[in-house]
This record gives sequence, structure tokens and C-alpha cells, in this order.
Amino acid sequence: MKIAVIGLGYVGLPLAVAFAKEFDVIGFDIKRERVDELKNGIDSTGEVSSEKLKSVSIKFTNNPEDLKEAYFYIVTVPTPIDNHKNPDLKPLIKASEVVGKYLKKGDYVVYESTVYPGVTEEICVPILEQESGLKFINDFKVGYSPERINPGDKIHTFENIIKVVSGCDKESLERIAEVYGKVVKAGIYKAESIKVAEAAKVIENTQRDLNIALMNELALIFDKMNIDTKNVLEAAGTKWNFLKFEPGLVGGHCIGVDPYYLTFKAQEIGYHPQVILAGRKINDYMGKFIAEKTVKLLIKNDKLVKNAKILILGFTFKENIPDIRNTRVIDIYNELIEYGTNPIVYEPVASKEDIESEYEIKMLDSINNINKEFDAIIMAVKHDIFLKELKKKVIENLLTENGVFVDVKGVMKDKLNDARFTYWRL
Repeated sequence: MKIAVIGLGYVGLPLAVAFAKEFDVIGFDIKRERVDELKNGIDSTGEVSSEKLKSVSIKFTNNPEDLKEAYFYIVTVPTPIDNHKNPDLKPLIKASEVVGKYLKKGDYVVYESTVYPGVTEEICVPILEQESGLKFINDFKVGYSPERINPGDKIHTFENIIKVVSGCDKESLERIAEVYGKVVKAGIYKAESIKVAEAAKVIENTQRDLNIALMNELALIFDKMNIDTKNVLEAAGTKWNFLKFEPGLVGGHCIGVDPYYLTFKAQEIGYHPQVILAGRKINDYMGKFIAEKTVKLLIKNDKLVKNAKILILGFTFKENIPDIRNTRVIDIYNELIEYGTNPIVYEPVASKEDIESEYEIKMLDSINNINKEFDAIIMAVKHDIFLKELKKKVIENLLTENGVFVDVKGVMKDKLNDARFTYWRL
């Protein structure tokens, strides 16, 4: 049996590699440069090592004609939000059109992309029928299996996470469970329906988003009370049932996006969600707050805000990965621009070219050989490289007199005792 994986990003590539150990796999992506690098055993996302990539046989292609060889299609394309924070289903619709053109009688299509309940059967299936000329259930079967990939996580990998699967009928559920069961060691959970599986996916990250929103709101409150939030959380965390979340920027293609899929559908059916949107509002505000706090600290230290040089360390949505999708560090940068400061970004993990192309911001090539040039430093992302190389002396060499160091994730305080600059953490 040949399996085709549509979309070879953070989700699709690890999945394709796992399936290639048991099946013939076609890996399809519309980006030719992505296909070329994978053919050469290189994964720019860092999710799959060159050794692992070269250890399996996958037919990487950007030619949709190659998809006609497959029997089992897995769609792992991104599902972002638009500028109005509404679901952007264009990649999913396009993928369905492509698959539909090569769909044959007896084929299976499984969607893994994050959606709101109903998208698979109400939007994707009609496209498959229209493009293929086949009838749903009678001629082809569809299922949904929510992706649970955690970018940069080498422990909770595709094979080691319980896999939720669903199908359009009993037969398809069993068949889809059987196929995934060949490669997922952690076990298979059979959801009652496709909509149940879709809903489960979208609430997994909504729950996490809300917990982080609570921590962020606490950080806003405790900052006004001049209380160290991290100290409070460490004290509260000694209770056995206290959930250990921490404040910070919430971006990326999952936690910062998925709740909007659910709220969109809720509003469409006549319910205005309050708790979920309140959490989103708080989390989306944090970049602005961090920038404002930096400016206030500059003023307190008698620094001129106009044209103040501010170094932002890190630009990815998460530490130690090159993913810049929906990064909220851009909110800090844009707010600092509004204040008339002169921010510049140093990002050693992600592609400098990709950042400059997508966001049109100023980038720094290196922080070496800089002598007291910046009025403030904002460590926005806790990359391991920063934790290893940033010491009190290094920071003091970068900062001007009475400079400000803002530690968004609160990981540097123990390294900066008796520092000759103002230290603040979220």
C-alpha cells in the first residue's frame, strides 16, 4: 500500500518518515525548494536528522501527478488565521482539490490539519467529490486524526504520542486505526466521530492557551504590586495539585491559532464565547505590555526613549526551533517602533533571510565585538545558545550605562547577581 503525505512541514515530515518504516510513502509539497532539500537529506525545520531522513525511502515530489500512485492520503497542510483572526482554510481547500483530482475508488483520505468541528465533512468532502466525480462513503472513505506534534520536542515524537483517529463509518475507523497502529507505539484512541476528533484537537490547545492567559494576567497584576511573579509561582507550585504554567508570549501555529477556530465556529452558530476570547485578548496583549514596560524602565533610568537602541534577542515563536510562524515577538518590535525607539533583532536559530523577507525588520548578524551600544536588551526567546553564552559580563558589554535587561521568560536572574544594570522579568 502506498501512502501519500500532503504537506512536509513540522507535522508532515516526521509522519512521513515514521510511515516509511512500514509502507511505501510519497511525500508531496508544493514548495520545490523544500522537496529539493529533503531529497538531499536536509530538514531545515530541524525536526528530522539527516541520518534518520536518509535511513528511509520516501519519494519526495512537488509533482501532483505522482499522487495517483497512492491509496491512502494524509493531509498535513497548515491552517492559519487571517488578519482578522478568522480561519484561513485556503491551504486545506487547495490540498483537497489536488487530492480529489487523483482520488480513485477505494481510496482513503485522512486529515490532520487543525480545524473546527465540521470542516472535514462539510468543506473538504464536497471538494473531494467534485474533483474526483466519486461518491463519499460509497467510493472513498474519509477520516480525521488530529496532529499532536510538538516542534523541537525529541521525546514526545509522532510514534510516542497516543494517536486519536476517526472515520466516516465503522469500516473506515477500523482501517484507519489499523494503518496508524502500524507505526504509533503509544497506542490508538478511536474517537466516536470525525467531529469529536476535530473538537478534541481544537480544545487541547485552547485549554493550554487559557492556562497561560491566567499566568499572564497574574503577571500583569503582580507587576503593579511590585511582586516577582516567578517567585509567587514557585511558592504556589509546592502544592501537589497546582498546575505549573508560566507567563510569556503565545504564538506559533497551534496555541496562538487554534482557539480562534473554535470561537469562529461558536459565533457562527450563535454563541459568543467569553472565557476563550478573554484569554486570547490577554495573550495577544503581552507583546505590547513588554515593550511598554521596557520604555518605562528606560525613562526611570533617565534614558532618552527617542532613538533608544534596543536589542531583541530571539524571534522564533518558541525556543530552539527555526519556526517564525505567528511569532509574537513582532508585537514587541512594532510597539517599540511606535515609541520612536530603534529596535534591532538578533536571531541565531532561524533564517535571517526568511525573517527579513516576511517581516521586513532590521536584523543583526552577530552580537560579538559590540561595545556598550544598546540602551536596553529584551531576551524574548530562551534559546539554549543564549543561556550558554549570555553572562553578566557579556550583557554589561552590550549595554550602555544604566541600561535595562528585560528577561521575558525569567531564566537569567540567577546568572545576573549584582549586575550593573536594571533587570526585570515577566
